[in-house]
Amino acid sequence: MAEPNLFEELKAVLADFKSFLDDNVATIKPAIQAIASLVPQVTELIDLLVELMNKLKTEIQNLDVGAIPGLGEVAEFTGKIPAFLDAAKKILPGETGAIESIADVASVVTGLPSVDQVKTELLDLITAITTHLNSLKP
Repeated sequence: MAEPNLFEELKAVLADFKSFLDDNVATIKPAIQAIASLVPQVTELIDLLVELMNKLKTEIQNLDVGAIPGLGEVAEFTGKIPAFLDAAKKILPGETGAIESIADVASVVTGLPSVDQVKTELLDLITAITTHLNSLKP
């Protein structure tokens, strides 16, 4: 079975985070407020998480891959790169950093054709998580 692409992984992580918040905000909120009175940086932590979610949301909204000719073939090409990189790591152990950078870019490109399929779900998850995070602020 194929490994999930970057966007499917992101969707799974966001869904898990949202589910946790759905189930636990009522418990976490009073604890966060109590902690914030002792450690005011907790509010900054929440603000930074919200800021990160908003940046992620903007990036996903800006992804429009529908009109790129040959995208499927490029994704197939980049999908073949991980096996090559695994072999290269064994032969070139000193190049692990560069190899991982290549793998990161290849993962993004390989996942691009699926963006339109999961874009709305990702945006909905981010919106729900951001709402939960904002509700935790003292």
